[in-house]
Amino acid sequence: MARKKKNQSRDVLTNAVMGVFTNRPSQTFNYKQLAKRLNIKDVATRRQIIPILEHLAEKKDLVEVYPGKYKLKSKGGYIYGTVDMTQFGYAYVLSDALEEDVFVSRNNLNHALNGDYVKVYLYARRREKRAEGEVVEIIERARKTFVGIVEVSRHWAFLNPDSKEMPYDLFIPPDKLNGAETGQKAIGRITEWPKGSKNPVGEIIEVLGEPGVHDVEMHAILAEFELPSKFTDEVEKSAEGVPHQITPQDYAERRDFRKVKTFTIDPVDAKDFDDALSLQKLKNGNWEVGIHIADVTHYVKPKSLLDQEAYERGTSVYLVDRVVPMLPEKLSNLVCSLRPDEEKLCYSAVFEMDEEAEVADQWFGRTVILSDRRFSYEEAQAIIETGQGELHDEILQLHKLAQVLREQRFNEGSFSFERVEVKFHIDESGYPTGIYYRENKESNQLIEEFMLLANKKVAELIGKVPSENPSTGSVPQTKSRTFVYRIHDKPNQDKLESFAYFIRRLGYQIRMGSKKQISGSINRLMEEIRGKKEQNMIENLAIRTMAKAEYSTMNIGHYGLGFPYYTHFTSPIRRYPDMMVHRLLDHYLKGGDSKSHKKYEARCKHASEMERKAMNAEWASIKYKQVEFLSDKIGEVFDGVISGVTEWGIYVELVGCKCEGMISMRDLTDDFYDYDEDNYRLVGKKTGRQFQLGDEIMIEVARANLAKRQLDFVLAEAPE
Repeated sequence: MARKKKNQSRDVLTNAVMGVFTNRPSQTFNYKQLAKRLNIKDVATRRQIIPILEHLAEKKDLVEVYPGKYKLKSKGGYIYGTVDMTQFGYAYVLSDALEEDVFVSRNNLNHALNGDYVKVYLYARRREKRAEGEVVEIIERARKTFVGIVEVSRHWAFLNPDSKEMPYDLFIPPDKLNGAETGQKAIGRITEWPKGSKNPVGEIIEVLGEPGVHDVEMHAILAEFELPSKFTDEVEKSAEGVPHQITPQDYAERRDFRKVKTFTIDPVDAKDFDDALSLQKLKNGNWEVGIHIADVTHYVKPKSLLDQEAYERGTSVYLVDRVVPMLPEKLSNLVCSLRPDEEKLCYSAVFEMDEEAEVADQWFGRTVILSDRRFSYEEAQAIIETGQGELHDEILQLHKLAQVLREQRFNEGSFSFERVEVKFHIDESGYPTGIYYRENKESNQLIEEFMLLANKKVAELIGKVPSENPSTGSVPQTKSRTFVYRIHDKPNQDKLESFAYFIRRLGYQIRMGSKKQISGSINRLMEEIRGKKEQNMIENLAIRTMAKAEYSTMNIGHYGLGFPYYTHFTSPIRRYPDMMVHRLLDHYLKGGDSKSHKKYEARCKHASEMERKAMNAEWASIKYKQVEFLSDKIGEVFDGVISGVTEWGIYVELVGCKCEGMISMRDLTDDFYDYDEDNYRLVGKKTGRQFQLGDEIMIEVARANLAKRQLDFVLAEAPE
C-alpha cells in the first residue's frame, strides 16, 4: 500500500512537471527552476525531479538541450530552429526539438537566409520520408549586411553578394548607392523584403574599393563576418583619456614583484603582451612561479564606452597581415601591455611548486611587476637548446617544470593536437611571395603549460564545492557560484567511430575504450603521422571529430584538456571572457555573492559567437592568400593528398604549401564516378578507378578564383 502511495505521489509530480513544460513549450528548465515554479521547498521532493526529468527524456517527452536543462519535445505542428542553407538553394533547419534536421525547399524558405532563427511548420510526415516543413516566421536574422560587387545601370543597381550562403542579389535604389560605382566592392544592408518579391531591397552603407586590392579584400573579409575594422573617434578619444600613471594607492594595495626576475615570451611580431612569468627560489627549496596577467579591468571600467566596445567585439581578430584589436592601441599595445623595463599593473596567479611541479600553495591577487626582458619564442628556444643566454637559469628551470606539467597532463587524458600554423611572406603591396609554417617548440610549450595551469587553478578555486582557500583570502563556499568556464564536450560517438574506421584504412588505429585510452591512442597517432604527407589531413579530421570549445556558466569540464574545471584568465587584452573572469574572481575573493547566472550565460553565448566569427575571418584571409599565391601558377603541377570526398568532387591539399582546392566531378572525364559515402571515395563505373580520402595524387592548377576564394584543380599525369 505504501509503494502504491509513493508511485501515486511520483505520478502527480511527473504530471506537474510536464504541465510546466506544456504551458511554456519554447522555454528550458532545470530541476531548481521547476521546483521554484511548483513552489516545492522540501529538499527530498526537489531531488525527485531529477530522475523524473531523466525518465521523461528517455520517453522522448522532453529533450535535454544542455546538461541538466530540458525542453518540451515537439510532437508536430511547429518547431524553432536555425537555417542551414546549402549551395543549391534549399536548406535544413536544425532544432533541439527533433533528432533529425527538417528539410525546407527553396520555395518554402520565405526569405529565410543562412543562420536565421526561424519558426517552421512541420508537414505531416509520409512513411519513411524525411521531416519536411515551411518557414512561417523569421524570429531573428543572423546577419543584416552583405559584401559584394556593385552593378549599376541607368535605372537600377544591384549588389551581387560574394557569399555562397546568400543566393539573392540586393536591389539598390539609385538614391541609396552612397557613391558606389559599377565593379566596386561594397557593403550593403537589407532595408526591406516585400512579400512576393524574389530579391530584397537594400542600401550601400560603405564603399570598400576595387576588388583585388589587398586592403580592400582584408576589409571585405572583416565585413563579410560583420566584424569592425576600426574604432570610432569617440572610442579612441575615450582610450586616450585613460590615466596610465601608477598611483601610490596602487602600490599600497598590490603585492610587489618588481625585484623578482620577470620576463615575457611572445611571437617576434607581437605588440600586445598579455602575460609574463617570474621565478624565484624559496627558502624551503621550492620554486615560486608567478603568472602575471595584464590588469586590463583596472583601466577598463564596467559599463564604460571602452567596456561596451570590448564586449561587442568579444575578441581581437587575427588576419594574415594584421591584428584588429579588441581594445584601442593606446591600451592594447601601450598602457596594458607588459613591455620590458616598464612598471605594469597585473592580476597574478602565484604558485609554490616543488621539483616535480606539484603545487604546494597558491595565491591570486593584484600585483605590480617590472619585466626585465622581452623574449621572442625563437630567442627562448635558443636558450633551451644551448643552455646559454640572458636569464638562462630562470628559463631552463621553467622549461623543466613545464615539461613535467605537460607529461602529467597527457598521462591524465589531455589531447596533443598541434596543427601546423600557416604563415605568409607578404610584400609591400600585400602580395604573398611565400608560405612558411610556425612550429610548436619547447618555448611555446613553456608558456602554454603555465597559462593552462593558471586557467585551471582559477576555475578550480571558484568552481569547486565546498572550497576553502585561506591563503587566497576567499571565504569558504557551500554552493556553486556563477562563473565563466571554457568548456569542451565529449565527441559524438558516431563521429569518433567513423574517424577510427577511416584511419584504419590508412594503416593507423585508435582505441575506443575509456577517455584516457582514446586520448592516449590519439596522441600516439599524432606522433606517428608527424612529418608525413597525410599529417595535416588526419589532424584536421581528428579536430573535426571533436566538439567545439565554447564559453558557458554551466561547467561540464574540458574534454580535450582533461580538466574538470577550466577557464580563460590569461589574455584579457585580446579576449573579453578573460576580463569577465578577472572581475568575477576579484568579486569572489572579496567575499561577494554569486552573480546573475542568466546575465553571464548570455555574455558567454555572445563571446562564443564572436570567437567563431573571428576564427572564420582568419581562415578566410588565409584561404584568400593561398588562392592569390597560386594565381600565377596556372598550369603548374603539384603533389597533393586527397583531403575530402563529396558527391560533387574531391578536395586536394597540396603537400608543399597546404593550399586546398577541388577537382570537380565534371572534370573527371575518364569515367562516370559513384560517390561511396561510407568509404570516403569515388569509384569509376567502368574502370573501377578509385579516389579515396588520404590518397596521394598529382594535380594541375586550373583556375584561381579570388572573388570566391576558390581553387580548381584537374588531374595531372605523372611525368615519365
